Amino acid sequence: MNSKNKKVVIIGASSGMGMEVAKLLLDEGCQLGVAARREDRLLALKQFAPDRVVTATIDVTDEDAPHRLRSLIDEMGGMDLFFYSSGIGKQNRTLEPDIELNTFNTNAMGFARMIGEAYRYFAERGEGHIAAITSIAGTKGLGPAPSYSATKAMQNVYLQALEQQSNARGLKIRFTDIRPGFVDTALLSGDFRYPMMLKPEKVARQIVRALKSKRHIQVIDWKYSLLTACWRRLPRPLWRHLKL
Repeated sequence: MNSKNKKVVIIGASSGMGMEVAKLLLDEGCQLGVAARREDRLLALKQFAPDRVVTATIDVTDEDAPHRLRSLIDEMGGMDLFFYSSGIGKQNRTLEPDIELNTFNTNAMGFARMIGEAYRYFAERGEGHIAAITSIAGTKGLGPAPSYSATKAMQNVYLQALEQQSNARGLKIRFTDIRPGFVDTALLSGDFRYPMMLKPEKVARQIVRALKSKRHIQVIDWKYSLLTACWRRLPRPLWRHLKL
């Protein structure tokens, strides 16, 4: 990340933090392969640097998504950094089954599908960098969003497990688990106003700094670092009685 012409693949680059990070990496001189379900928004991103952006339509819930990822990597001529910024999340206080199952399908199955393919690519190559936006929601089970917090905890542990496996295999694969607090994007749009909302542009700058410094875990920002530290220390009997 300290030199130009790094080849970066971003999944979920059509909006929010994924798009903001893509813009900053273009300013750094990187070559980007950007993917999402909405190709029209990717084409708008390509206009920033037509000669350094390759686009692909990828839905992480499709079984052929890993094949599409490999095709994108081949079109770019390789990949140095894989950045995952795809996911869904909703409050579900009445536990509607469609919301729960769709969240698991995207945030768990889709996550494992794409992170796994990136890991296998870097394992073949012998080195690389995998970074993913997870969430502080994985710190504790959140009653208003059961499947969201559960899948984010799964993502945290999955990255940790792959990092351990990579070291055991002697692979030079770096992992960065990025855990933002509430960010003002379409994911959190709705009638409910979340506290301590962060601007995606500011979050994107902190993400790029974390990538450059090759952090293992980056909570964004300092307020959420303090908040999650408190959450971890709350005993289970007390946590279950909190009204969130």
